[in-house]
This record gives sequence, structure tokens and C-alpha cells, in this order.
Amino acid sequence: MQPPQISAAISRILQEGSIAVLVTLVEAPTGIGTGLKLLLDASGARFGSLEGGDGGALDGAIAVQAVRFLASREETRLFQVREFAPELNEWGEAKLLFERIQPEPRLVICGAGHVGASLASLASLTGYRATLIDDRAEFVSRERFTDDRIELVAARNWGEAVRSAVGNGNGVCVAIVTRGHSEDEECLRTVITLNADYVGLIGSKRRTNIVLERLREAGAEEEKLKQVHAPVGLDIGAVTPEEVALAIMAEIVALRRGGQGGSLSEWRRK
Repeated sequence: MQPPQISAAISRILQEGSIAVLVTLVEAPTGIGTGLKLLLDASGARFGSLEGGDGGALDGAIAVQAVRFLASREETRLFQVREFAPELNEWGEAKLLFERIQPEPRLVICGAGHVGASLASLASLTGYRATLIDDRAEFVSRERFTDDRIELVAARNWGEAVRSAVGNGNGVCVAIVTRGHSEDEECLRTVITLNADYVGLIGSKRRTNIVLERLREAGAEEEKLKQVHAPVGLDIGAVTPEEVALAIMAEIVALRRGGQGGSLSEWRRK
């Protein structure tokens, strides 16, 4: 069971859409203290302790590791550290479990056409909460989408709808698959000012370059534009809307999990 202060902090972090790392002492040299927990949020604030009381050197050392862990894409990791055990008057090995605390992954999809609709369904199937945005209310009607994990937004203004859906960007991916250049540009102009984990723009090289060049001329930061996955998705030879959605989702999962997107059997043919 988690200490009340840690449980309360986790609830707040999830509500705010922030991230943290929960560290659990799973093995200690003397067995004493096993199960103690320490929560560190993105600001560096600490809740609980692995040493009891107000904490000490071990908590401080773990805080350094926590920053590195949060910067990685890992969701869990088992660390082994040397710890002095006063009861034994000697050093021993301690094992610590690091767990990432963050809201469930979300995918914001701009455009509810054939590709957007297929992508929303696939995102939900793979454990993402999808938000589907379109300026055509009939395209985001509940009659078209019965899955309650898919949030539907009829946008009067693309920029405002996207900004509201993305929020602080933690754990959020964005796929821009609208019906035209101007809608793509309007969505992307907003998205690149936010901190989404992933931004993808559908279209041919020519079409995506046109949109990116327009934003560049309007003063968008070059570094932000370089981070846009355009054209969006992995190269799987996709043709149908469902295949295009699969290519996009595959790239998003690869980024989240640290995958390379290649064939797992390639080593056999080298």
C-alpha cells in the first residue's frame, strides 16, 4: 500500500497531465525497509522516502537517477545500488524499481476523414485515448464512432480546438490528416508551439514541404519544423486508409517504445 502523501501526489500529477517516477525499495541488504517508496515529480519535489523520516543521502542519489529515467522512454527499470547497512556494519546490494507515472497515452487526430477515422479506431485498440477533431460536425458524430474512448470535437476554430486537446503535451501525440493544405497549416501552426511528444503531417513530400515552407516563411522555429514527421508514418507501402493509419500508428508506437521500425528478421539475411 502507498503512503497517503504519495497516493495524493500521484492523483494530482495525473490530473495535471504531468509525469513522475515512483521508486520502490524491493531488496535491501538486511531486508529492513523493503517496500519503502519515494515519488519524485518533474519539478524535483519528493514525496516519501527510501530511508524513513525526511530521507538522506540515498534519496538524494536516487533523485539524480530519476531525472535520467524520466528523460528516457522507459516505463520501468530495475536498478541495483550499493548501500551501507549499519546493522551489519558493511556494504550490500539494494535493488530499486523505477516506475514512470504519467497519464495514459493520447493521440490527437486533426481530420476525421477516412484516414483519421481509421486511425482513431486503431489508436483506441492499441491502448491510446484518441481525440478526433474536425470542423465538419457530421464527421465527428457519435453515430459514426461508438467507442467511448474516442473523444469527438467539432471545431469552430482549428487552432483553439487543437490547443485545448493537446494541453501541456505530456504523453500526447498529434497526427494531422485533414482534407487540405490550409487546414493542415492551421493545425500545424498551433501544434508546433506546444510540447507534444510526436507531431506527424500527412501528405506527399511535395505537399508537406509546401506547408512547412509556409510556416518557415511565417517565422516558425526551424528546430520545431525539423521535429515534424512529414510525411507521416513508416514506409510499409500503405495504400488504403486503414493501411495508412497502420503506418502512422506503427511510427508512434516505435517512437514511444524506442523501436527502429525495421524487420525483426533482417539479421538472418545479413
